[in-house]
Amino acid sequence: MKPIQGTDVEGADTSGVPMRARVRALLAAGAAALALPALPTPAHAAARAGTLSVGAGETYVLDTTTRLSALTIAEGGTLAVPDGYSLTLTVDAVETGSAITPTLATSTTLAPGAYEGDIVLTVAERTTASFANVTFSLRQALYVGASGVVTTRSALSAVTGGQVTDSGASGVRVVSTGEAFDGVYVAEGGSYDLRNSRFAFTGNGRCDFVGDGAAVVGTGQGTSLVLDGVTVENVGVVRTGVVAADGCALLVKNSRIRCLNGVLPSDYVPAGGANMLVVPWRLGISGNVRTVNLLGANTTATYLSSCVESETWGAFSTDSTSNSRATAINCRIANLGDEGYATFADGAIDERLLGCEIDAGTYATIIGASNGTVTYGDSTAEVVAALNSELSLGLSDAELAALPVRGSRIDSRGFGVMWHGAGTLDIGGATALTTRHTAFLVKAVRATITVDGSQGAGVSAENGVLLQLMETDNPGSINGVYTEPTGDPVRDDTFDVTQVHSADTTASFTAIALRGDFFNARRSGQNLALTFDGSTVEGVLSASVSRHAVDSISSAEYAELGQVTNTVQPVVNNGVLVTLTGGSRWAVTGTSYLSVLTLDADSTVTGPDGGAVTMTVDGTPTEPAPGRTYSGAITLSVG
Repeated sequence: MKPIQGTDVEGADTSGVPMRARVRALLAAGAAALALPALPTPAHAAARAGTLSVGAGETYVLDTTTRLSALTIAEGGTLAVPDGYSLTLTVDAVETGSAITPTLATSTTLAPGAYEGDIVLTVAERTTASFANVTFSLRQALYVGASGVVTTRSALSAVTGGQVTDSGASGVRVVSTGEAFDGVYVAEGGSYDLRNSRFAFTGNGRCDFVGDGAAVVGTGQGTSLVLDGVTVENVGVVRTGVVAADGCALLVKNSRIRCLNGVLPSDYVPAGGANMLVVPWRLGISGNVRTVNLLGANTTATYLSSCVESETWGAFSTDSTSNSRATAINCRIANLGDEGYATFADGAIDERLLGCEIDAGTYATIIGASNGTVTYGDSTAEVVAALNSELSLGLSDAELAALPVRGSRIDSRGFGVMWHGAGTLDIGGATALTTRHTAFLVKAVRATITVDGSQGAGVSAENGVLLQLMETDNPGSINGVYTEPTGDPVRDDTFDVTQVHSADTTASFTAIALRGDFFNARRSGQNLALTFDGSTVEGVLSASVSRHAVDSISSAEYAELGQVTNTVQPVVNNGVLVTLTGGSRWAVTGTSYLSVLTLDADSTVTGPDGGAVTMTVDGTPTEPAPGRTYSGAITLSVG
């Protein structure tokens, strides 16, 4: 390994010392001296005394990493570093004192106060990252580039225990009580293995789109990062656990990552983009930290046999993605609080949840924009082996053989899957989706749903609604207010309610028994096409009008979003097209209004418990006979 050139704080020459020996020395608990590389000395010389005091109105420029026993910064005093550098304070190996001042600043300063103990002030080359035209100055305990650990960008005094090399770290611990400090940051095509290590961060982060304040970040095309046996316990606003971005390949296994909400700055005003410190209320949830996040183009993040938990907002998140893949195998993904989403699929993402246990506060999954695909399924040996090859995970034969085969169990104390952008959901294997509210909530976008129950998959909703297609209740802006439509919808004669269009929502169910209702409450042209193959469905399948419990919804009433009741009514611009094949049976439990009904030769429509059902087509009484297709204003009712 390459030697580290430099001089420690006592002035002893350390040039030529191999990195492995140097880094081990840095991590030795209770070492008498801390060997940190010096920066080139600018005009202002750094203090090397045992104590340092910065008075009110004074700016003290520190140009080299310095060790102290006491540091005092008075109110109005500033401890600064030259341009292009960052400053990190550790006391007894804990990063502390850093503050985002003022709110939404893009770098940190040291807070006034008296610090005592084993103090190290690290002057490091600044790391920058940008999102939405805002550039942030990042600090981290370990910066890893293409050639390994870059000590001139690292605050090594924040890393204790274990062993650190250019290729990986094992048994280390990083603790932060300051703000906007990262643990391990891997970039520039670097490759790093992080094992049996622990991160405990308390204090706010700044921007989770770039990982400013995250425990572990991997970013950049060609960057690869493996976490094995890692524990992350963070508390703070956007104090994310793990971030993979912009082409990084991430594998997390046998790890536990938990993030809890922090305290927002008192003057923070909710905003979007680079200043988004809280979840947009328009999703119907609250919270200020996402636990893990995948971002950007060509990024892959795979979680295996791990636990990912958030308090609210989101546990397993993707955002602003393109051609990326997020995978969880045999994982627990949970919201510990009363609300939040377990997973989010945003952008052109392929998200697979295989053999997972999900405990969601509000949504099991939210599907965002750009035609993302979400799969709930089993962690079969064949599927996992294929992913191991496709994603170059590097799992050994022994690891693959030891992985138990599990079905996914997905429980939501709210909704199942919510679409606020077009996307696809595939459910198979032995997946069990159980929700308190509506299982599939589609807000005026195209949803493509496929449920294969041939291996035991099932869907149930305590409120009795399996699928709700509705107008969007998203007001569109942070300060917007949703207002319930009034009056009856006006028929659009150019829209065909008897055909399936590219923007329609379609749902196909195979070899499954379903009990619950399906409603299309769209006012403007969008159809709902339902296909049942070898299945039974007991419920109301109908066009409807939906209403919230309140007439307007602002940020104060965010919990009302998605909560609607339905009144069935004849089709206007909201066709319902039902197809029964493979011997399927629909037991109609209440008046249902359709635009098309197709029965193959072996399929039937009955009333509850096999009783009679009455059907009219354009007002004409008609017997629903097998092998026929009916089109028009269709009404089915039971006595």
